[in-house]
Amino acid sequence: MNTPILVKEVMWKEVDIIDSKSTVQNALNDMQHKKTKMLVVDKAHEHDEYGVILISDIAAKVIAKGRALDRVNAYEVMTKPAISVHPDMDIRYCAKLLTRLNLSRCPVLDNGEIVGVVSLTNIVLNGLRVLQ
Repeated sequence: MNTPILVKEVMWKEVDIIDSKSTVQNALNDMQHKKTKMLVVDKAHEHDEYGVILISDIAAKVIAKGRALDRVNAYEVMTKPAISVHPDMDIRYCAKLLTRLNLSRCPVLDNGEIVGVVSLTNIVLNGLRVLQ
């Protein structure tokens, strides 16, 4: 049996976390600066959950509705709780989960803390590299 490739071997470890009260304009500036399509929205308190903001959330919930980017806060457009995976998950199961839920990426949580972000691109491209 082949040794499985794990999420932690292909995930992106640079995680962009913003405050839920940040404006969508600030979130977009972060996305452009860091060349990312997803930001993680931090927990407000210990028993809270992480959220995520995707480019598609901003397009559908702000731009399409004619709302001002600097007058909408992250918490108004984020998806929460964020679907997340564990760093020790086999990438085959991660790929199945993401595609079944129609997601392209999600945060990686270990003991309730964000340790990375995994995307289908990471899985396909980096998974191939690890396999060779």
